[in-house]
Amino acid sequence: MASSVSQLSESTRRTATMSESRAPGLRAQSVYRALRRAIIEQALKPGMKLPEDSIGEQLGVSRTLVREAFGRLAIEGLVELKPNKGASVAYPTLEEARDVFDVRRGLERLVAETLAGRLTNAQAAELEAHVLLEEKAHGQDGPESIRLSGEFHIKLAEMTGNALLLRYVQESSSRCSLILAIYGRPHSSECAVSEHRQLIEALRQGDAARATDLMDHHLRSVVTRALLSPRVERDIRDVLAPYALSEGLTPS
Repeated sequence: MASSVSQLSESTRRTATMSESRAPGLRAQSVYRALRRAIIEQALKPGMKLPEDSIGEQLGVSRTLVREAFGRLAIEGLVELKPNKGASVAYPTLEEARDVFDVRRGLERLVAETLAGRLTNAQAAELEAHVLLEEKAHGQDGPESIRLSGEFHIKLAEMTGNALLLRYVQESSSRCSLILAIYGRPHSSECAVSEHRQLIEALRQGDAARATDLMDHHLRSVVTRALLSPRVERDIRDVLAPYALSEGLTPS
């Protein structure tokens, strides 16, 4: 903890200190984003306990804001809240994982069906640019690959213009990212890059049947590639240090 904080430069410390003057709503959003990213990127491991005091100290916020973030993350299925036991990163079972992917497959088939033939040139270019980012992460960073893959699917849902569908896809995608953090093989998401390119082409051509089949096959393949692997825990304050910095939050 001390070593992580001491590495911050004076300019960085001043930037972080300025965040103290932020409106409570903005700070609450920053805390939520920092914790969500730390979970999605597997810095906070599934099953890891989330002590309010340590997190509040590391992010430089009150326990009230931490609890507020926990509530939002619990709705997304990323955090578990248990009476008298506090909060922890969710650890879904294999059965729960299959249920989540079943729901997600149904949602994203609808996304593909909705977008087929309606994808604009600008939207296709945006998706292609995102796939390039996925290719750069290929074989280098498992958490980064998982995050980028999830963002690709969220972009697709955004392009439908259906706010309710987007919300459900975001929640299911977040849960699936957590599931892959537990059960995914190292770099198991890499072959999804070529599948994403095929999907873009089917959407561009207006082939709804092929687009929905590709989406279904793609998500089935993600499940098939899953494999349980052990995880090593780290001190929560060290884990959160870079996420606090990125959101302009400073330890207490």
